[in-house]
Amino acid sequence: MAASKEVLKPVATVEETNLALEKAKGFWANYSKPIIYVGSAIILLAAGWLGYQKLIKEPKELKANESVFQAETLFGKMATSGFSKDSVNIVLNGGTLEGTTITGLLKVISNYDGTASANRARYMTGASYLQIGEFDKAIRYLKEFKGNGATQIESKALTMLGHAYAEKKQTAEAFDAYKKAAMVNLKDDAISPDAFLMAAAYAETIGKNKEAIELYKKVKDKYPKHISVSNGEIEKNLARLGEFN
Repeated sequence: MAASKEVLKPVATVEETNLALEKAKGFWANYSKPIIYVGSAIILLAAGWLGYQKLIKEPKELKANESVFQAETLFGKMATSGFSKDSVNIVLNGGTLEGTTITGLLKVISNYDGTASANRARYMTGASYLQIGEFDKAIRYLKEFKGNGATQIESKALTMLGHAYAEKKQTAEAFDAYKKAAMVNLKDDAISPDAFLMAAAYAETIGKNKEAIELYKKVKDKYPKHISVSNGEIEKNLARLGEFN
């Protein structure tokens, strides 16, 4: 009886691997504005909710909230008009802008650690560092941020964490963060399907086509009313990956 021959799968070349990593590195550039805009809008609107209970009970919380207010306001303006290194520097380190003295987010974190305001400052600090390309610092502060039940904000923080890892070519960590962003609250049909699509697009970018198919199908099955399903975009993505069912 003839011995069976093992079918060898082609091994990706170094060039192919490097190309995939380069694509992954630039992945977040296509998604940075939407994620920052939406994320900042959510956190600014939810700021009172995150800190309310402590604000009315603890003087430290009140002082922290007063301290972060100006930096938070400037961050909100940057989120809608664009980030510049000069403005980011003031938000992070403090300074004077148009006659207004701003306490930097880093000082708020240092002086009021443990408060809701310091927690919000970590989110904004991570987002700011991401915008100016300091990805290690972005990762540090985004990992430290706690959603504390605000699932939409937590999802946005995890997505930005994925972006930072992607820029550092840490594809496993990036993909994991994108998937976690989608899983924070599966019932949130405003945030979760978009997060799944982000994870699927990234999986496709780094050559994980099987995982991409599974994620696209998850959006199709769990969120049938999402625009990507109704406009046929999901079917196009699946067809591109050779999936026609």
